[in-house]
Amino acid sequence: MMMREQIEAKLKAAFEPLILEVVDESYRHNVPAGSESHFKVVLVSDRFTGERFLNRHRMIYGTLADELSTTIHALALHTYTLKEWEGLQDTLLTSPACRGAGSIA
Repeated sequence: MMMREQIEAKLKAAFEPLILEVVDESYRHNVPAGSESHFKVVLVSDRFTGERFLNRHRMIYGTLADELSTTIHALALHTYTLKEWEGLQDTLLTSPACRGAGSIA
């Protein structure tokens, strides 16, 4: 199973998301071709109601603890309740730049 699929499966099981997007952004970074180490996650879930962003991220880090300790180098998280997500319509969610961004020549 690809790392993106593994992340999706774990997040679906843990958060029952209304919206889930997992994007492998490894190609944007200075890593060997085929690396699955940098990801962006957009996750909309009722589980986040009443939770601060820091705690939402901690919840995800706990769910993906094994992957974060071995394979995942960077994880850009965009976590929302449905109400917050609806207020973001037409907003582009971008990941921060990584030091040493670029590709290996």
